[in-house]
Amino acid sequence: MNAGKISSVRDLLVWRVGMDISIGCYKVTESFPKHELYGLVSQIRRASVSVPANIAEGYGRANPGDYHRHLSIAPGSLKELETLLEIADRLGYGTDESLARSCDEQGRMLRSLISKIRKARR
Repeated sequence: MNAGKISSVRDLLVWRVGMDISIGCYKVTESFPKHELYGLVSQIRRASVSVPANIAEGYGRANPGDYHRHLSIAPGSLKELETLLEIADRLGYGTDESLARSCDEQGRMLRSLISKIRKARR
């Protein structure tokens, strides 16, 4: 990748971090109790996939307003994910502390990108 040149959603660090978080969530939920398969496991996986999916969908839109709208959805999914991981941790299901740090990092990156897109639209 060329520094500063974005030619694909794969060039966006915020998307790559989201993908890593999703994979981490899939791995950590493999050890959750079977009775949580349709509960927390499903919700955690869905929320974790939603973040990079919204980034990618917005990036793929031709309209900057659509990009901004999809980026604006991603932080809500990220907060949902953080809450679900906290619930799992409090239930003693063994979450990965690095996932929480990655979520914090991604939240900062999303806020920054949303701000830049908002300014570019003006």
